[in-house]
Amino acid sequence: MAATTIKIYDDTKHELDKFRESRSESYDDVLRKVIYIAKSAASEPKLSRDAITAIERARARFKKGHYLTERDARKRLGL
Repeated sequence: MAATTIKIYDDTKHELDKFRESRSESYDDVLRKVIYIAKSAASEPKLSRDAITAIERARARFKKGHYLTERDARKRLGL
């Protein structure tokens, strides 16, 4: 898959940053998430609201430090 560069304003970037669940999440991932929510909003508005709520909760947990590292997750799963 080819990659491209797009120009966005600083305020747009800061708004996109609000949707990132972690700093390692790419802007492509964020944009795909936003596109998914926008597409499903018309056909399933409740599902879209649930997705937004889940993202907000995950971000809050992450900010509080309530998350597993990949290493910890592997250990829990016995991998």
